Amino acid sequence: MKKTLLYLFALLSIISYSQQILPEVERARVVDEILEERFNNLLPKLMDDTEIDMWVVISREYNEDPVIKTMLPATWLNARRRTILLFYRNKSDDSIDKLAVARYNVGKSIKSAWDKEKEPNQWKRLMQLIEERNPAKIGLNFSKDHNIADGLDKTDYDEFMANLPKKYRSKIVSAEQLAVRWIETRTEREMVIYNQLVDITHDIIAEAFSEKIITPGVTTTTEVEWWMRQKVTDLGLETWFHPTVDVQRTSEELVGHLYSFSGRPDDLIIQPGDLLHCDFGITYLRLNTDCQELAYVLKPNEKAAPKFLVDGLKDGNRVQDFLTQNMIKGKTGNEILAKSLQEAKDAGLRPAIYTHPLGLYGHSAGTTIGMWDSQGGVMKDDGDNYPLNPNTVYAIELNTTITIPEWKRDIRIMLEEAGFFGEDGFRYVNGRQTELLLIPRIKEHLGN
Repeated sequence: MKKTLLYLFALLSIISYSQQILPEVERARVVDEILEERFNNLLPKLMDDTEIDMWVVISREYNEDPVIKTMLPATWLNARRRTILLFYRNKSDDSIDKLAVARYNVGKSIKSAWDKEKEPNQWKRLMQLIEERNPAKIGLNFSKDHNIADGLDKTDYDEFMANLPKKYRSKIVSAEQLAVRWIETRTEREMVIYNQLVDITHDIIAEAFSEKIITPGVTTTTEVEWWMRQKVTDLGLETWFHPTVDVQRTSEELVGHLYSFSGRPDDLIIQPGDLLHCDFGITYLRLNTDCQELAYVLKPNEKAAPKFLVDGLKDGNRVQDFLTQNMIKGKTGNEILAKSLQEAKDAGLRPAIYTHPLGLYGHSAGTTIGMWDSQGGVMKDDGDNYPLNPNTVYAIELNTTITIPEWKRDIRIMLEEAGFFGEDGFRYVNGRQTELLLIPRIKEHLGN
């Protein structure tokens, strides 16, 4: 009964969302327009930069390569049968062929180049297209270092190599750098949309961490998590991971980072004096957000959060600053991590940094800056060999440990915000949390 009343109350509550959420038909239009722009304007540059003049992407229905999933038009939810895409870049005449060795055109940009009645064998038709263009390098999606660039399955690789003329076998290379650049690079229009996504994410968190949803002494952390999940569904959006909400308070000892995940107790009743933390992200227009924010539940007669928590959030912001000022083009994730941690420690902080690329996937491809369990740096096969490139987005995810004498314990200030690294340096996509959300009242909390 209690849960039913909570959800009814939540559905009746109204918050002013500052961004319009498009209906499906308009979303499809935007997705296809962005894809056309990326194929025609971005892809040629990426192929030139990575020195791959032919890129072959092969995938079968329901076993899609992570790259091909980002290339399908809005009305294609999966590849069809075996779908083969061939991109050929002729730099001398500034042209790019975008062909599908498939029975159908793949959206507006990629034209079918296979007439099954004329050539029944799909692999033979692919080889004809390769021979007609005689590329210098043929990139395939296999990679040890980047999982998202390793989508070519063994069967398709074996079939491709069995049909490929011997003279082209020495031209086969890993397309990992091209695949990662395709996944990680954002266009100007995508960044306009990204600002809207993060704004919606902030709005949902602000409503979840409010008196509209939380009644201290009654509402549980699990109920807030499911409210957030339901809110995403009600708005016609999706989430790429289940939300988590956890509590730090005087009566509980600090546990490891996994407290926010598998080690967090369910159905913990939220009480006055609690420091609440959430981890939440949405998927919209093929982009993803990932955000962690903090709220304080006011005790009777309190009008503000305790100074030690306010100062703790400021320390978290300082760690963010140490990290983002070290995000420099061409630096590897391990280089950025080591310098940022050392500077934060020298300033008297106790930081941990585990920042990851964000974009077409939540844990996306690109420069990894630490992991929560790898504060000494990540291994090569986690992407350390990949430098920081401009026009990329990251989940600035980190924490700092603070000692609270009043609580007789340490706690972690855990934060995560979307940040954009461009030619002019770093900026937050839609601000960051600089003030605690207060329950029972919502307070403006986003700053620069």
